[in-house]
Amino acid sequence: MLGVAIAIISGMLMSVQGVFNEGVTKQTSIWVCASFVHLTALTFCVAAWCFGGFNGTFGSLFAVDGKYMLLGGVIGAAITYTVIRGMAALGPAQAVMIIVISQIAAAYLIELFGIFGVEKSPFEIKSLIGMALCISGILIFKWQR
Repeated sequence: MLGVAIAIISGMLMSVQGVFNEGVTKQTSIWVCASFVHLTALTFCVAAWCFGGFNGTFGSLFAVDGKYMLLGGVIGAAITYTVIRGMAALGPAQAVMIIVISQIAAAYLIELFGIFGVEKSPFEIKSLIGMALCISGILIFKWQR
């Protein structure tokens, strides 16, 4: 149950952050906004690490298996850019719906094929039906008369 609550909060925060970032981008530029977002995130993370007891070291990053996994920051910058652009082009509701559907599809494919060291999951038709229902929901939401 805690995981569900955390996931709900995460989704809500992502939506609010996207709207905030788009607002800042309109007044500055996309790269100024993205830089500020990641600078403040770094500051927050370092403070949390310091006050949380310094669990782990930066040196341990060199021992990470699968060095490609260290690209999270680059991916984060790409996420910030694409969320801002998506919300500006589509509006928050439609952009977030499409973002969430693409997240579900990507996560399912990662599990289905066991990509990036994730344990493989078997194909289930109900997952495909669920994805089709989600896509139908977006189409219904944006249906113009």
